[in-house]
Parts: sequence; structure tokens; C-alpha cells
Amino acid sequence: MQTRLDFLANPVSGKFVQQLAVAGKAVAESSFPAPTRELVLLRVSQINGCGACVDMHTKEATHAGESAVRLHMVAAWREATVFTDAERAALELAEQGTRIADASGGVTDEVWANAAKHYDEDQLGALVSLIAVINAFNRLNVITQKPGGDYRPGQLG
Repeated sequence: MQTRLDFLANPVSGKFVQQLAVAGKAVAESSFPAPTRELVLLRVSQINGCGACVDMHTKEATHAGESAVRLHMVAAWREATVFTDAERAALELAEQGTRIADASGGVTDEVWANAAKHYDEDQLGALVSLIAVINAFNRLNVITQKPGGDYRPGQLG
């Protein structure tokens, strides 16, 4: 597979990606738990079929000490015993927030209330922002057919 457009090198999309990276940094600097952040990034990327982001976030999570079992189970988190209730709430919000077109009502009140039981307002703001940012990155990669497989942890800073 060959990338259709190197959006990092393109002057217009390169500026856009820089701004997305700044937005992502705000989430990384928040009090939202880093391990949960990586699980959400991975799950959303799986849903969107973004090989480049699945590659990146699997490797970054592994590099940060996440277990292989938990990473392998993210795709089937509902049937897994290795996630906390808080992680489950974040994954459910991430799924519904990603599949907006598939769910006629968007994110349900029940899913929002469950997430709000586990995260304070700042953390919810970070989680919603994280879901939005990773969906944007996924779409850039999928549209341009950026392949996954050669990412090295830390390569993008």
C-alpha cells in the first residue's frame, strides 16, 4: 500500500496536523489517566480501521508498560475481565462517540452518566477531546491510505 498524500509534508494539511497535535497535547497534560487514554486511542483506531494509528498506539502503550493481554482484549472489551469499570465507561463513550452515524441519538444519556460516575468534569472534557482528535487523525490516515507497521515508539515526539 502506498500513501496517497503525505499530509505531514503538504503545507496546508501539515499546518492542520500541527494544530491537531497541539490539541492532543492538551489532553495528554490533563488528569485523564494515561493508560486509559491509550486504550481509547487504540479502540477508536480499531473501529475506524486505521492501521497506522493501531500500530502507533499499540506500540506506545506497550512501551509505556501496558500488558499484551489488555491490548489484545481491547477489541472485545465487553467480554474481557481485565478492564476496570472506569476504563469500560471510557471505552463505551469512545465507541458511541465514534459511531455517531450508526447511533441515531449519538451518545446515550446512560453512557454519559456512567462515564460521569468515574471521571470529573475536566477528565470528561479531556476524554471527549481525545475521542474527537483521534477520529480526526484516523480519518486523515484512512483517506490517504497511510499504512501501519513501521512506527517506532516516540517517533512523533
